[in-house]
Amino acid sequence: MKVAVIGAGNGGISMAAHMALKGNEVSIYSKFNNEMKEIIDKGGIYLKNGCVEGFAKMKLASTEISKVIKDAELIMVVAPAFAHKDIANEIAPHLEDSQIVILNPGRTGGALQFRKIVKEKNKNLESIVIGEAQTLIYASRKVGPAEATIFGIKEKVSFAVLPSSAIDVAKEKIQKIFPQFTPLENILETSLLNIGAIFHPAPCIFNAARIESTKGNFEYYHEGITPTLGKILEKIDEERMNVAKGLGVKNKSTIEWLKDAYGVEGNSIYECIQKNKSYSGIKAPSNINTRYISEDVPMSLVPIAEFGQLVDVETPTIDMIINLANIIHDKDYRENGRKLEDMGILKEEFINDEAAASKFVF
Repeated sequence: MKVAVIGAGNGGISMAAHMALKGNEVSIYSKFNNEMKEIIDKGGIYLKNGCVEGFAKMKLASTEISKVIKDAELIMVVAPAFAHKDIANEIAPHLEDSQIVILNPGRTGGALQFRKIVKEKNKNLESIVIGEAQTLIYASRKVGPAEATIFGIKEKVSFAVLPSSAIDVAKEKIQKIFPQFTPLENILETSLLNIGAIFHPAPCIFNAARIESTKGNFEYYHEGITPTLGKILEKIDEERMNVAKGLGVKNKSTIEWLKDAYGVEGNSIYECIQKNKSYSGIKAPSNINTRYISEDVPMSLVPIAEFGQLVDVETPTIDMIINLANIIHDKDYRENGRKLEDMGILKEEFINDEAAASKFVF
């Protein structure tokens, strides 16, 4: 299959290489010359010291997005959620009939925002499928400009698409490469089953001193998440599920998700994390200016809180984490985050129409 990967970070080069090693014709794009130079020079990407290894040849590695996505049946966007807006604006004029674009992951509201932008810029929207995975399929790290290590591959990854009527077509394409991808009924399910919102901001914030003093030289999950911190994560998780319930959206707990994704079981988030071998060896960020805050607060926690306000569900712990992140980074993540209007949702319309939620899933 002809596949394009947008993004050359941890997940991007891991996915591009893995798909190529599976026998697909893969092209990769980044707008940054320094990210692409060595991949171009070597002609591909090395996977090493992980659960998948080998040299994966790229069909094309380029800083020109139009060339990379040309004739691609499947376009996998693997980039931080704060880049989705720019990528949507850049890619929209070049999208072709019947192409499938999947955000890996969309975080919260990613596909809704992406589709809104594409709709404004491309007359072929009705034949273009925009979707999002609930999470990135890999636990991986980029260890060189053209090298990555895949520590683990999830056993199950939920995804949904817009329009929802295209889910069978998208499923057929994606499962040829990743049989782990499991379809959900609507895009709000993937958006609110956002586990990065649980595992990223709060552990970084409450480990800030350790990150700064050790430059992240400790195991992020197995050492950074303790029983006490686990209680905070469970409260954030509870609020996330309450928002989903308020919207009438199917959901599951992080403990249930860990069982589905990694096959681990336990009575608490802390216990499940300690049992998860795929998290072994993953170090903490080297500094507090990490995307675990700069991405997951504005693109995960803020939109979850926005959805909470939409259906009058309080999110005090989530609000606390957002406020602490604002202090730590000297930002206003509520103002700069993904808001309802960015996703094409008008609060007045939603309140005045009991069926309004369905407008955002087909």
